[in-house]
Amino acid sequence: MDGRPSAPPLQEHDQQRKAMPHNRSMRFWDRIAKRYAARQITDVAAYEALLADVASRLNPGDRVLEIGCGTGGTAIRLASHVASYTATDFSAEMISIARSKLAPATLHFERTDAQRAFDGAPFDAICAFNVLHLVDDLPGLLRQIHSALKPGGVLISKTWCFADLGWKFRLLFAALRLIGMFPSAARLTSASLSEAVTEAGFEIIDQRTFGMHLQNPYSVAQKFGKARLCP
Repeated sequence: MDGRPSAPPLQEHDQQRKAMPHNRSMRFWDRIAKRYAARQITDVAAYEALLADVASRLNPGDRVLEIGCGTGGTAIRLASHVASYTATDFSAEMISIARSKLAPATLHFERTDAQRAFDGAPFDAICAFNVLHLVDDLPGLLRQIHSALKPGGVLISKTWCFADLGWKFRLLFAALRLIGMFPSAARLTSASLSEAVTEAGFEIIDQRTFGMHLQNPYSVAQKFGKARLCP
């Protein structure tokens, strides 16, 4: 032995390498949490319409999970409509701010990443607002969501499809990402997102846009059958 530390096993090295983007993403959201909480909703009418539609799809006895809840504003508005609402996020700063807010008794905030949020399964509904484009393995996450839902349960989501934006916006976001002012995000199109959802065993029963951004579709998908993707 020459006194130098031995290299970690290959499996451990791969795990560390895969964790690096995850850790960078976590640091990004921790860093901007206070600014995120202070931001104003730019289209109040569209946001209220979205909340009303989501609430209309929930029942008083439902158990609901939200992944990527941020600072909890949407969870707080929806939790009073159901028996149990668990809102999760992997950012400690986001969850800390969320827990500081006045919330319904049915709401529980938990810090965890999207891949480990399903311990309380099965759920009647799972919400994912502006988060599916931020995960590293969308097909894998959709399979987990499918498995965590009761038969006939629904995935309610709103997702940015950045590949549908014009080239000027794509260049702007790429530049902002290089200087740490924009998160890493998948280059989804609305078509590729819908395909991923249906391949995971869902049937899309409603899809529309709230507000002016057609590239940020709202979708309701119901669990039918089994996921068709291989694990």
